[in-house]
Amino acid sequence: MKKLLFVLLAFFVLQLSAQHTISGTFSPAEDYTWLIAYRLKPGSQVYVADTAIKDGSFSLTMPENAETGTYRIVYAVPQEEFNFDVIYNGKENIVLDFNTDEGLTFTQSEENIVLNTYLAELAQIEAKIIQFYTLQETDTTLFNVTTKNLKAHQNLFEIKSAGLLAQHFITSNKPYISNNYESVQEYVANKKAVYFDAIDFNNPVLQSSGFLTDKVSNYAFTALPLTVQTKKETEDEIIKNVSHINVILNEVPAAFKFHLYNDLWNNAVAYDFNLVSDFVYTSNLKNLVEATNNTDIKTAIEAHNRLRFGEIAPEMIWKDGINEKKISTLEPTENYILIFWSSTCGHCLNELPALHKKLANNTKVKIVAVGLEDESDNWNIEIKNLPNFEHIISLGKWDSEYADLYDIHATPTYFILDSEKRIIAKPEDDKAVVEFLESKK
Repeated sequence: MKKLLFVLLAFFVLQLSAQHTISGTFSPAEDYTWLIAYRLKPGSQVYVADTAIKDGSFSLTMPENAETGTYRIVYAVPQEEFNFDVIYNGKENIVLDFNTDEGLTFTQSEENIVLNTYLAELAQIEAKIIQFYTLQETDTTLFNVTTKNLKAHQNLFEIKSAGLLAQHFITSNKPYISNNYESVQEYVANKKAVYFDAIDFNNPVLQSSGFLTDKVSNYAFTALPLTVQTKKETEDEIIKNVSHINVILNEVPAAFKFHLYNDLWNNAVAYDFNLVSDFVYTSNLKNLVEATNNTDIKTAIEAHNRLRFGEIAPEMIWKDGINEKKISTLEPTENYILIFWSSTCGHCLNELPALHKKLANNTKVKIVAVGLEDESDNWNIEIKNLPNFEHIISLGKWDSEYADLYDIHATPTYFILDSEKRIIAKPEDDKAVVEFLESKK
């Protein structure tokens, strides 16, 4: 019996020893209450665990079967903005400190300390090269010493990271190292030419992290000529970079290639580079969306494209008695407001009458209210309280024609158009509508 008990206890201890923790502190403590850990996969992430942050401290026990690789720690919303990544090798506990102003530091974890130290010291060395060119230094000896330090640093950390997951990132991040002094133009051109040389896009460790999306996006949007350019010239150069990326990614499987191009498209949208986002979509992403059956992404992209600022508002047609009316043929005025609402929406029944009253004497604005309804009875009653608005009913509510056309997911939703019926604003509420119109006076 004692022997059996010993065996059971030993088994239990072995099970416990297989589990590890990610723990540490967040400061200021009052700003943080909870965190979630996701395991990054190629093109996606999977929930693993979560825990409370109490008085600035937390301890997250990793599942016994937790895979090795990169984990994303989310500590606020929106999740895509408030997060950081850690490497988990299944062999060590990770202890870290996160400070709002100073960022992330690791106090325990060979994997993460080696990688973060490598990146921090690399940034310092490369900053000296940038400073050399910025100050237009003439002492080429200083340049050569700095590049030798850069080479020594890379070699040192490739050795230090032997046997670690961190080595995948360190070797793939190998910077351009010049053998001799070069002019700034030569240096930038050579750095760009070898940018992808050390990267294996089919490496599963890299695919299951944010490394490859960051590298591709960085190349596309920052590997640009040194001269100051207009927005159009900048976008043309970025498109050239994306064309080169197309060649680099030729042998990458469609599923992961889709992930990379979708990230590029999102970044182009964030920068308001419409020419770039259109090129990314038409040159690669559209076909990849169809090949990988990501139809929801295709729908979202096409909705974004037809509703972005500067686009002509999509056509809507309705009857006013026996007369047919269209958005495109409304009588000329300075601005048009499209309101998507519902007669059963409490917010709508507060905001629309207030806006109706506020704009009652504004002769430079035409308002079209689109009722997203399940039936017409209540709508017919409510529109009598809004006689100055042009009214359209779109039956089927969220699944109705115009809810789909304008990608409506909440009511009320507002669009402001200019005199040519181009979309120029998407205010959050009736007060924001009024503020926008008054700002144009």
